[in-house]
Amino acid sequence: MKIIKYTSIVLLLSILLISCGGEVLPKPNGFLRLEYPEANYAKVQFDCPYTFEKNQLASIVPKKNCWMNLEYPALNGTLHLSYIPIEGNLNQLLEDVQKLTYEHAVKADAIEPTIYDNKEQGVYGMVYEVEGNAASQAQFYVTDSTKHFLTGSLYFNAIPNYDSIYPAVVYIKKDIRMLIETLKWKE
Repeated sequence: MKIIKYTSIVLLLSILLISCGGEVLPKPNGFLRLEYPEANYAKVQFDCPYTFEKNQLASIVPKKNCWMNLEYPALNGTLHLSYIPIEGNLNQLLEDVQKLTYEHAVKADAIEPTIYDNKEQGVYGMVYEVEGNAASQAQFYVTDSTKHFLTGSLYFNAIPNYDSIYPAVVYIKKDIRMLIETLKWKE
């Protein structure tokens, strides 16, 4: 009886050891799969010195002096747009935008600037993509360098956890690109 018991234990351990052969891999991380509706863009008409096309998912909340917010309720985010006429203060405006952007460097993993240059429309600017757990995930400015200056900042109404908001960031960055590419100054 004792021999059968020991034989059973040895056999069971042998089977367990043999079955564990090969490489053991950890379970891969799971990622949240979010799908957003395809963007439909329409030209925005309002009494300001500029026009652009916006995603119909975003709603406009007008502010004073042609400032406005593009709110994305489904994404819990807001793109803040600020218009400032240039009155010999272009260098100061550019410095202010850079200062505001690089204040996020404390929490950001990286800040990637991209130059935008559209000579046909007279639109020049810079887009700053902020990666990491910073408060703002994107900043930009566009100007004609003589009369008009428009700046934008993307914020989410949540604690900045880059992994969680990344799909929404990618979605809204496409809208920012479309806004800049379709921006036209009114004379």
